[in-house]
Amino acid sequence: MKIKETLNLGKTAFPMRAGLPNKEPKMQEAWDEAKLYEYRLKENEGKPSFMLHDGPPYANGDIHVGHAMNKISKDIIIRYKNMAGFKAPYVPGWDTHGLPIEQVLTKQGVKRKELDRAEYLRMCRDYALSQVDIQRKGFKSLGVLGDWEHPYMSLQPEFEAAQIRVFGKMAEKNYIYKGAKPIYWSPSSESSLAEAEIEYQDVRSASIFVAFKVTDTKGILPEDAEFVIWTTTPWTIPSNMGIFAHPDYDYVLVQVENRKFVIASELLNTVADKLEWADYKVLQTLKGSELDGMLAKHPFYDRETLIMNAEYVTLDSGTGLVHVAPGHGEDDYIFSRKYKLPVLSPIDDRGYYTDEAPGFEGLFYDEGNKKVTELLTEKGALLKLEFFTHSYPHDWRTKKPVIFRATPQWFASIDKFRENILSEVEKVDWVIPWGKTRLYNMIRDRGDWVISRQRAWGVPLPIFYAEDGTAIITPETTEHVATLFEKEGSIIWWEREAKDLLPDGFTHPGSPNGEFTKETDIMDVWFDSGSSWNGVLNQRDGLTYPADLYLEGSDQYRGWFNSSITTSVAVNGIAPYKAVLSQGFVQDAKGRKFSKSLGNGIAPKDVTKQYGADILRLWVASVDSTSDVRVSMDLIGQTSESYRKIRNTLRFLIANTSDFDKTTDAITFDELKGSDKYLLVRLNEVVKAVRTAYDLYNFMDVYRTIFNFLTNDLSAFYLDFAKDIVYIEAEKSAARRRMQTVMYEILVTLTKLLVPVIPHTTEEIWTYLEQEEEAYAYLTEMPVAQNIPESDEILDFWSAFLDFRTSVHKALEIARDEKIIGKSLEASVVVYPDEVTKTLLASVADNGENIATLLIVSEFTVADGIAPSDVLKVDDNAIHVTHAHGDVCERCRRIDETVGTDENPNLASLCVHCAGIVAAEFPEAAKIGFEIKAN
Repeated sequence: MKIKETLNLGKTAFPMRAGLPNKEPKMQEAWDEAKLYEYRLKENEGKPSFMLHDGPPYANGDIHVGHAMNKISKDIIIRYKNMAGFKAPYVPGWDTHGLPIEQVLTKQGVKRKELDRAEYLRMCRDYALSQVDIQRKGFKSLGVLGDWEHPYMSLQPEFEAAQIRVFGKMAEKNYIYKGAKPIYWSPSSESSLAEAEIEYQDVRSASIFVAFKVTDTKGILPEDAEFVIWTTTPWTIPSNMGIFAHPDYDYVLVQVENRKFVIASELLNTVADKLEWADYKVLQTLKGSELDGMLAKHPFYDRETLIMNAEYVTLDSGTGLVHVAPGHGEDDYIFSRKYKLPVLSPIDDRGYYTDEAPGFEGLFYDEGNKKVTELLTEKGALLKLEFFTHSYPHDWRTKKPVIFRATPQWFASIDKFRENILSEVEKVDWVIPWGKTRLYNMIRDRGDWVISRQRAWGVPLPIFYAEDGTAIITPETTEHVATLFEKEGSIIWWEREAKDLLPDGFTHPGSPNGEFTKETDIMDVWFDSGSSWNGVLNQRDGLTYPADLYLEGSDQYRGWFNSSITTSVAVNGIAPYKAVLSQGFVQDAKGRKFSKSLGNGIAPKDVTKQYGADILRLWVASVDSTSDVRVSMDLIGQTSESYRKIRNTLRFLIANTSDFDKTTDAITFDELKGSDKYLLVRLNEVVKAVRTAYDLYNFMDVYRTIFNFLTNDLSAFYLDFAKDIVYIEAEKSAARRRMQTVMYEILVTLTKLLVPVIPHTTEEIWTYLEQEEEAYAYLTEMPVAQNIPESDEILDFWSAFLDFRTSVHKALEIARDEKIIGKSLEASVVVYPDEVTKTLLASVADNGENIATLLIVSEFTVADGIAPSDVLKVDDNAIHVTHAHGDVCERCRRIDETVGTDENPNLASLCVHCAGIVAAEFPEAAKIGFEIKAN
């Protein structure tokens, strides 16, 4: 017989190598077949609801790591909530309308304007659905559970109908109106844009100082005076209709050689330096209010420019006189309304000048900069041309510059309910506190929402026009359109004539002949997704409104968070969410944004193929996703090492409890030793901390708490000395059953706590926990922290012992360096304690603990008296380490003076303790002995 056959070496088929890439797809298939998502919800019937509403990703292209972080985070929350006493459904969604899909079809050679509108929209729809299928497969491969067979999509008829009803309610409250004020216009997209669709990039632009000759001075200025303006958009000069001056500023008339210029007094020195006026003289000073109503001549057109007052004029830069083109500037438009200044916007949808700008017809607006400066130079009106780099708005989809352009658009009037939105912002629980400030300021400062788009693929604005041009938006017409969309989808808008989309017998005084036309613009896609609280939460059984949580990227403060609260407050007066959590962006290891040009992107499928989804999920849990996070395959590799530590520790627990029956072998808490109780108290602390972290959506603390417990409390302490008990002691001994009781409790508890983070691994572990009733770990309940008597005292006591243990380990390391010992089991330790340590060690021993076993040394002695001068002082303890006396027991590997003293010569290589165990447990070995060097 071999000596190792007398040991209780842990045995398990649970593999050390995870093999996740191969196992996970099979597990996911099994979850689908078992309807695990549906079964868990059924089990939770009657429990409080928790509603996390999924912000819809755009249905175009494979999922990226940012998608993965978002969806995994949601799945962690949903799994936790379902295991923690809530019924938490998860309905994934997709945003399916919009320009990117049109652009893809264009690249595929589809010519939108040559096709029947309905036919084109069906092509868009088919493409969007194909992308949904691709992304759904990608999300499911991450182990995300949800109602994948019934997701919501903004192209679904029922969703479109709900969106129309939101629009209708806003129209009923007079929040919807049509206007021609300047809005962001993207020539590259040929469409209006909302503020949420704007991003900023640095560009190099021309800036010019231009002189406008006065034509009507009201008798205050000389007839040859000239007003000097400064602008960074020379291309808008053809649209100039006026000049603003601040009514309260001082302005001066300055003689420069044979010309007389008007500028703000405070900017005189700055402008003189910029325009290189070697010699100048102030002829006159007057208030801006005196300039109001004067006229000047347009630099190269035969029309007049009106001088007006506006208090938004600043002295930060320029001349204190602002060039006004109401067709190309929001402030220009707003502040010129009281003067009834004409709105001229001679730029077409593609960004080219129209014949309203003579001399510029057919020229792209950006090329107009050069043409304008040439004309101004020719007319003697250009005083200075220079270039500078500044931040400029761009279309966030095409990445090309946008312009302000006045075109007839449909707006939602934010002003009419702005204060209501701000009030609701205050009531929301912002998981990241600065999120409230960010959205509050955006709502406070935003202009009216331009909701119309001049594109094809989207939900039509349900607006009709009478023969006299009157817009028709009534509760009757919008509800009729909503009902049609619910049955047929919004494509019906393009398949039928206007009169066939109106209620039967509909009449209007503006259409005496019964003829009607319909709006051809579509809605802003943010109106689509921003209506999802109505299209999903209010439409589906089992979902609740408002949602408990919205969780998306930090860019959604200007996007989904914004449009959702706007529409919800407009219609119902409440926010659509009770709490909001935002996440940062995913970057490469150098902190750079992922881009095709840099080739630095990481596809989730590459990670799952090499490492497995659980590794990616563990990475998500290990990072602070509330701010920008970095990821690379090397960083994922580091996470894989952490995963290996978790897996192997749990595997050790499985292996060493494989012969443990919790119903017959478990030891009560009161019968446990102090070290056992300490581990269960620490486990209880872990449960408490992890549950709190989950409740706060702080996955990083979940990860750290569990990993630190596994590393420090288990591997570095309890399991380190446990081997010398569970391997050595008799199989059914009380000492062994005590430790197995603790190990099994830790194993089951940690497995449950880890289900939301690494579900594939925990379900694999669960198949080895045959004593547990539930078929899946996910069907269990989250562990609950217990009220363990004297927990604080136990923690304090054992914390003090662990400090002492650390001191001993330092002494052992020094002895190892001095070649006194090799392994710690070769050591004999004598400690000369102070009174506090002496009392501590006595209490440990009185509790039945073998301190030598806890320290993993062969001998341990507490000495009386004062330590000799040559004894090493470590921290506050005098510790003497020598080589232990005796021989090595071939079974327990301790050095013991009792080795060879047993009466049975067949057990001569064992210490008395091991000989007794073998004699009792393995009588055959006691009769015939062991094979030489058997272990």
